Order: sequence, then C-alpha cells, then structure tokens
Amino acid sequence: MRTSRVLAAASVVALAATLGACAPDDGVPTLTWYINPDDGGQDRIASACTDAADGAYRIQTSLLPRDAASQREQLARRLAAGDASLDIMSLDPPFIPELAEPGFLDDVPDDLQQTDGIVQGAIDSASWDGELVTVPFWANTQLLWYRESVVEAAGLDMSQPVTWDDIITVAEDQDLRIGVQGALAESLTVWINALVASAGGQILENPEASADELQLGLDTDAGRAAADIISRIGSEGLGGPGLPTADENANMNLFQGEQGSFMVNWPFVWPAMTGADPAIADDLGWAVYPRVDAATPAAPPVGGINLGVGAFSRHQDLAWQAVECIVQPENQSEYFVSDGNPPSNIAAYDDPRVQEEFPMADTIRESLDLGVPRPQTPYYNEISIGLQRTWHPPSGVAPASTPSSSSEFILAVLRGERLL
Repeated sequence: MRTSRVLAAASVVALAATLGACAPDDGVPTLTWYINPDDGGQDRIASACTDAADGAYRIQTSLLPRDAASQREQLARRLAAGDASLDIMSLDPPFIPELAEPGFLDDVPDDLQQTDGIVQGAIDSASWDGELVTVPFWANTQLLWYRESVVEAAGLDMSQPVTWDDIITVAEDQDLRIGVQGALAESLTVWINALVASAGGQILENPEASADELQLGLDTDAGRAAADIISRIGSEGLGGPGLPTADENANMNLFQGEQGSFMVNWPFVWPAMTGADPAIADDLGWAVYPRVDAATPAAPPVGGINLGVGAFSRHQDLAWQAVECIVQPENQSEYFVSDGNPPSNIAAYDDPRVQEEFPMADTIRESLDLGVPRPQTPYYNEISIGLQRTWHPPSGVAPASTPSSSSEFILAVLRGERLL
C-alpha cells in the first residue's frame, strides 16, 4: 500500500464508527453510507436501493458534518485507522486524491469504470492518477445569472458568449453590483481556479508530483489575468461592500437587490430565488460562465459528490452493487428534482420533470462538459488554504505581484518552510 502524509499524520487516531441506526439482527448485511447533508434525498435513494436489493443487503445512512473540511478530516482519520464501517462514502471531489493516494479507497470494479454518458467535469473530478477511483453521483457547476432588464438596457446579447470585461463594463456603466464569492473560504479558491482555467492556464501543472516537486501555474499570463479580474471587481467596489465576507447566499441576496446585475453561482439559487420572490423569475436569465478571453471557451467550476467504497469495508462487493443502484439515471434525476443537485449522468437531464423544474438544465449540462475541477492532488488542502490566504481580500489582489507571491508562499508551505 502506498503511503502519504495523511496516513502518517492520522495513523495514531482510532475512531469508532458512529452509525445512523442499529440494524436488525436478521442476517442481512448492513451497508453504511456516509452522506453529506441534503434535504433527505440520499436517505430516500438508500431506502429505494434497499428495496431493490430484495434482501441481499440494506443501506443505512450516517450523516457527515456540514462543511467539507470537517468531512475530509473525519473520513481521513477513520480510513487511516482502518475503520471497517466506511462502506460507501459521499466524497467532495477535491479531497479524493488525498484518500486515493495512500490506498484508502477500494478499486472501482470494471463494470463501473464505464464513463460513456457521464459529463466530462464529473469524470475528471472522480479520477486520480489516470484512472477512475470513485463513481460520479451528482455534479455541480456555476452559471452566469443575470437580470434581463440590465442586459436589455446595455444591449448585451446573452445568446453569445460574454466575457468578464463585458459584465464589468455593464455594472460600471449602470452603477450596479456583481455577485462573486470573495469570502476567505473554499468558494474563493473555486473562483480563482475557474478564472485561471478560463484563461487557458492551470493552478497546478504536475498534480501527481511529490510535495517538493510540485509546479504552480499562478505566475503566468493566465494567473495575472485572473488576478486582474478579481482586483478590478474588488478595488472598484463592484462586488459590494460585503465582498470580503461574501459567500454564495450573500451573493444571491445582493443579486436580488436593487443593484443586482450579474452573479456567478450554483443552481441552488434558482428554486431559492423563485420560491422567495416569484417576480424575480420574470427578470432572471442564465448563461454559461463568463469567458476571460473572448476567443477562449470558459472553464466553469465543477463540484458535486462522487461515491467511494472504503478499502477496509467488510462488504466491498455488496457496496459496489449498492453504488451501481444509487447512481442510476432515474435516481439522479429524482435527486435533482427533490434536492436541486444536478446529475452526472447525461440521460437524467432528459427527464421531463428535470426540464420542467430546472429550465436551465441544458445549460448546466453544457457547463459541466466545459468545467474544470479544482487541482487534483493529495496536497489540495495546503494549496487551497494557501490561495485563500494570499488572494484575500479581493481589493488587495495585485496582478503584478499576487500570483508570484502566492506561488512562493504555497511552495514554502509544501516544503515545510512556512505555516498556513
């Protein structure tokens, strides 16, 4: 088994599994599925797949912490301790390499390696070292949301790709605000990565390298283009006075206000906004993420959840059978309708219920095929926090210096010369 700093750091920790419920002693194997918080959709899928198993197994769920960092910490510690209760895990894509590298995840069976009909962004986020190490469940991406009245007044044709320059100009001309995530949080990393990738670059150039050999792509034309956009929005006040603490919900509130114009955000905002104020729907439009350069397609953010099976599970074969059931297109489309989490399977987007509930479903699917995941590396935590520390606040970002100073800081952290 391969080793990593996760195993070395956490091998002394032994945590007992906390199960969601006590299973009856009837001889039917019980699989525990560690789920991320939602509106109950994963529990409903677990129940449906238990019924479909016809006594071969049952699935019980156990709830992970709400924030992704705490999910990562809990799972990494349990896996490092050889916890056999980790049968199925809902995994945030950026942390998958950290769990795959030391061998904490069971190999995905050949019959689940098939990626035909899966959006590309989900495939990329479920892979490590050239192979699929988890199975895509639901995917996520950010769209460009806009007020129809604003773009009409500006004469901006939203049927064609638009750039960050376009939307900044419109906001400046009409004294409006742009919804972006500037908080000192993972959402800032998401924004930086999408800008760098949309400019044709990549934050990490050799993701499979060891810590002392990693090469960053920040101090490049792409990195400086990303810094320029963040700097302009921050220093010119276009993100509003709350930009340094603005998360996705704050952006949604800003967008719905009198100075709302454009917003980059996840699809959860659609039911949230139209449910709170149906009048908003009459003035709401959506498009693929803005381009950095007019000639280069955007690389929207990719998120979502993939499913992994623990390397120490006592029921690995059954767990993979359960995973196969969970990710069926009909379950993904139902989950989209009930919980607002977009499918990774393209066929699920053709469900009439999906098209009715989410009229932007086809744009989401297009965005997921264009999307680029955040850096896939076992050292993601250090890179993400390092970016947040050096690109915050947005008004303090300087295109001429931030990309290089950020690279120097992150590499020093990876070499053990600096602390986060």
